[in-house]
Amino acid sequence: MFSKGLIKENIRIAANSIRTNLMRTVLTVFIIAFGIMALVGILTAIESIKSSISNQFQSMGANTFSIVNRESRVRVGGRLARYKSIEFRDAMTFKKEFNFPAKVSISTFASNVATVKYKSKKTNPNIPVYGADENYLITSGYEIKLGRNFSSGEILSNAHSVIIGSGLVKDIFADGEDPLDKVISIGNGKYKVIGVLKEKGSSFGGSGDKTCILPITSVRQYFSRPNMNFRISVLPNDSKLLKAAINEAEGMFRIIRKLRSFEDNNFSVETSDSLSNLLIKNIRYVTIAATIIGIITLFGAAIGLMNIMLVSVTERTREIGIRKAIGAKSKIIRRQFLYESILIGQLGGFFGIILGIFIGNVVSLITGGVFIIPWLWILTGVTLCFVVGLVSGLFPAIKASKLDPIVSLRYE
Repeated sequence: MFSKGLIKENIRIAANSIRTNLMRTVLTVFIIAFGIMALVGILTAIESIKSSISNQFQSMGANTFSIVNRESRVRVGGRLARYKSIEFRDAMTFKKEFNFPAKVSISTFASNVATVKYKSKKTNPNIPVYGADENYLITSGYEIKLGRNFSSGEILSNAHSVIIGSGLVKDIFADGEDPLDKVISIGNGKYKVIGVLKEKGSSFGGSGDKTCILPITSVRQYFSRPNMNFRISVLPNDSKLLKAAINEAEGMFRIIRKLRSFEDNNFSVETSDSLSNLLIKNIRYVTIAATIIGIITLFGAAIGLMNIMLVSVTERTREIGIRKAIGAKSKIIRRQFLYESILIGQLGGFFGIILGIFIGNVVSLITGGVFIIPWLWILTGVTLCFVVGLVSGLFPAIKASKLDPIVSLRYE
């Protein structure tokens, strides 16, 4: 059994030895800290990015699914399978005939290089413009900060109304100026501001708060282009009915697209969970690479720590002989060296974890993530450092415990 006094004495001796060989100890602690920093830092940033991805997709509508155009793909034999775009007529037919208890919206992408002007102020030509109906804000997770949403009458009449992001308000309106009912220019058209969106932040390099939403009929008229593609979004009234709604919508849209029973879907059904899971799945390769880098660094640190402990055994041979001569048993000598090795490992782990959390969260904040403390990886780092210290110190400790006291006393 270990007595409390004996443990304290071994720790005191280990600390004195560390102070005596400060330079070598600092170098070893630095190597261990670097390995733990790489492991904890990268994985902290990844966990934060995962959380950010999930939150951003949830803000798009956690219980929403979308029917979108299926991407072209290469068939066996090298032939390219091209799929028909989702036309406005198909989307409107679906909206009218889908009798499931749910909100249905139709939207389309108009431009990504629009310039927005108000009086003498204008933006860079990089503003995204979307066409949408009266249900779009509900299904996409947007909320109105000022003003109101589109009315069904505005959609039917091709009204020159616009809902803008809060980022645009800061860019083109003077401080404190009310943007509502002001007429702004988007491209070659003029539109009256009827609403301002709440801030959502930017995601994946996009300008989330610098966007314009126009009535979908107005976009069809003024931003028309060949093969214009439309997106159908569905938000069930009850989140428990999401799967049932997906099955119902898929079956109905197959009928609208006149697909026969043996034909594959020429459209795709996307959910926020499936998109976020796809991105998170791709991030796991970065996690694996970070883990390998950290383990390789820790392996090098373990070799360095073992070398220091072996040198320490050689330098303290006479000291070991004196202790054995006055009654210290081999197991006590062994514990002293093990404690010293473990203490060095834990010092490296402590500094590595602190640096890793700091660097990981700096990267997270730069990429728009949130502050996170990775308790799992902190525990993993402490455990790894304990294992490194134990394994590195075991052989030197055994070597020290087996030294002959007579030979050790004669050692110079």
